[in-house]
Amino acid sequence: MDTPVPHPAAAPGPRRRDRHGRGMRGPVAPPQVPLAASRAEAFADLVQDSVDRLERRWPQLAEIDFLVLEVPRLGGPGERWDEDAVPLGGAVPAREGRRARVVVYRRPVELRTKGRDERAALIHEVVVEQVAELLGLTPETVDPRYGED
Repeated sequence: MDTPVPHPAAAPGPRRRDRHGRGMRGPVAPPQVPLAASRAEAFADLVQDSVDRLERRWPQLAEIDFLVLEVPRLGGPGERWDEDAVPLGGAVPAREGRRARVVVYRRPVELRTKGRDERAALIHEVVVEQVAELLGLTPETVDPRYGED
């Protein structure tokens, strides 16, 4: 007697192959290639490059924590930002045993830049401005090339 063959779609368990009979595809690039880095990792690397540049001139920056957050938080209920008023970064002074912090917000910076070089320049400007605020200096004092294209 004939026994019916179950339809492959009715088989339980995870799917091991796609509809063309191919197996699962691997990563597009090996992990050591820059293409394999996520946008968040590439952004954090640009922030660290900027901090490294400034630490050569200002060794006291080793006492400041540099953070990357996705987006800024609103301060209170009902608070809103205009398109031009969304902060790109922030500085939190040291207090009560907590180190000073400089925060760079990834999404607002990415939305205002087109390429990697433009993004790196804007990140450096934001970091310089926030460090200047913490140190009580002008941005031009922190980085003499501030504002140059």
